[in-house]
Amino acid sequence: MTISQSLQQFYKENNFKEDGGESEAFFELKFRYFTLKLPNTQHRKKVIYIHDIQHVLYNCDTTWKGEAFIAGWEIGTQLWKHLPIGLISLWAMGFCLLNYPKEVIKGYKAGINSIGVIDLKIEKETLLRMSVSELSKRIKKDKNRRIHWGKFLFWGLISELVFLFPLLFLVALGILLY
Repeated sequence: MTISQSLQQFYKENNFKEDGGESEAFFELKFRYFTLKLPNTQHRKKVIYIHDIQHVLYNCDTTWKGEAFIAGWEIGTQLWKHLPIGLISLWAMGFCLLNYPKEVIKGYKAGINSIGVIDLKIEKETLLRMSVSELSKRIKKDKNRRIHWGKFLFWGLISELVFLFPLLFLVALGILLY
């Protein structure tokens, strides 16, 4: 099955539009008690298909548990170096570490043993024509690496700071204004 066919199946199973929401002006982040409606920036629109391909490659759903694995995987593959989308991955990892730490760790471990899809620098049309198994082989690193816990803890701390930044900013502002 091609990546394109797999993405269409993924979009259908998760009630997304055929383009995964790429053409939408906004996207939603659903939480237990509320939903955030955020602007779908041009940069996000340009790379969201890559995030969705990662869901297909690792058979992860779009629940926060599935996103936890993908966030860990993205940070493990060093997606953080691709700003601004890397900040979204760091934010997601920070949120998910608080809710699904085991999934984040599993994803991170898979990520340090993979080449990020974005780092392959394959044109979108070419990537979509590839088979899932072919892409899986291309992202696999030759040598299996073990987690360096110091690095993981560093990225965990950074992700928590990114996740908590709005709250920390408001607290600091409140202290300054008090």
